[in-house]
This record gives sequence, structure tokens and C-alpha cells, in this order.
Amino acid sequence: MTDDDIRLAQRLADAAGDAIRPYFRARFDLERKADASPVTAADRAAESAMRAILEIERPQDGIVGEEYGVSREGAERVWVLDPIDGTRSFVAGRAIFGTLVALVEAGRPVLGVIDQPVQRERWIGAAGRPTTLNDAAVTTRGCAVLGDAILATTGPGYFKPDEMAAYDRCLAPARDSIWGGDCYNYGLLSLGQLDAVIEAGLKLYDFAALVPVVEGAGGMMRDWQGRPLDADSKGQVVAVGDARLMAPILALLGSG
Repeated sequence: MTDDDIRLAQRLADAAGDAIRPYFRARFDLERKADASPVTAADRAAESAMRAILEIERPQDGIVGEEYGVSREGAERVWVLDPIDGTRSFVAGRAIFGTLVALVEAGRPVLGVIDQPVQRERWIGAAGRPTTLNDAAVTTRGCAVLGDAILATTGPGYFKPDEMAAYDRCLAPARDSIWGGDCYNYGLLSLGQLDAVIEAGLKLYDFAALVPVVEGAGGMMRDWQGRPLDADSKGQVVAVGDARLMAPILALLGSG
């Protein structure tokens, strides 16, 4: 991962934002994919714009995108794209969705961008560097006790019944919680506005960009078994702003 990669990731986010903004709070058709998740012309236009740049700038690198799948499977370096993470929020006119751009090297996320193109907020995380929001460094807040923590998750519908029960075990002692937010919650965690995010059912394009952002701000991300997240992770994700919260959350998730 180089400075050129970081600049390229920003250009990808710029291109996606230019494709998305004309559709925001406009009239457009909504389709359903095979898994019943929503997709719009904005999702497809944004991913197409990013892929077109990558085919010119990084023709040897792989691509994994939510809408158009995998290119150059097996490549050592892979760009992972989610053009609109939070399509339901986008369709509802809520500016808490985001474009996710990640670079994965040898299976590990090393560069991540969370871009909110309407509010023009952009988080950049890169391995070994501090996370920034609009070029200013950001940090998580200290919170070592679950009873002091604000938890977040996108929604109950993303959990299987046993996963929902596990989340409820974490929620019971927490100070407060919020529903909704998708990738935006991880940006808020990096700012110290939230203390933990717990989710399940995520794909690589949902979480790859989040890892460098959260960890570069001083937080930690793991799967529900406490393992670092990589290209083979199954989509059960815990993010904490204070590493001391990880152990008690993992204990509750696994205690059912």
C-alpha cells in the first residue's frame, strides 16, 4: 500500500460520489436482488465509475464489488468496493449511507475509505497511519466498561435468531444503543461518538474498508471468535473504540 494507492482510493470515492449525488432524494426505480436486498441505478452507476478507473490505473489488481462481482480472482492485491453501503437509508433520503473503498493485500485490509457523498465526510484509514476525517486526525474514546458503552447495529433483521440473542446479551448491560447506520456507525466510532458496533451477515465489501478506519483511530475490529478480520472472515463483526471492551463483548456473544 502506497501513497499513490491512497490518492487512487480518494479518486474512486470522488467518482462514486459524482454518480450518486444526482439520485439522492430523486425519483428512481428500486429493484430487489436475489437475496431480497435493494439495489438502485445509483449503486450500479457508482460501482461502474470506480471499476472504469481501476481498469485503467490498476489493470493487474483484482476487484471485488457488490454489484458486479469479482475480476481477476486470485490477485495478490484486491480493491473491494461497496458503492452504497446502506441502500435502504439512501432510498429513504437519509444521509447515513456511504461508499466503501478498500485495498486488501494478501487477504488483509490495509486501506479503507468511508465516504458520505452528500454530507461530504470522508474517513481514510491506512495501515500504520492515523485515521482522518476530511484530513484531520480522529481518535476513538476511552470506554472500558460495557455499562458505560453506547452500542450500535444496523438492524435486527440482519441477525439470525441465535445471533440476535447474543446481541441482546451485550445490549442488556450497555448504557444505551442505536439502530441503523451501516458503515456510518464505524465512522462515528472512530470519532468517539459510539463505543461498539456488533453485526452479522456482512460480506467482504461490507467490512474490508472499515477495519483500517477503526484501527487507525485507536479502535479494534475482530470476528465473534476474536480473530482479526480478513478476506475469509464469515461476516460476524465486532468493532470497539477501546480495546478493553472487546473481551467482555466476546464473552457475552459466546455465552449462549
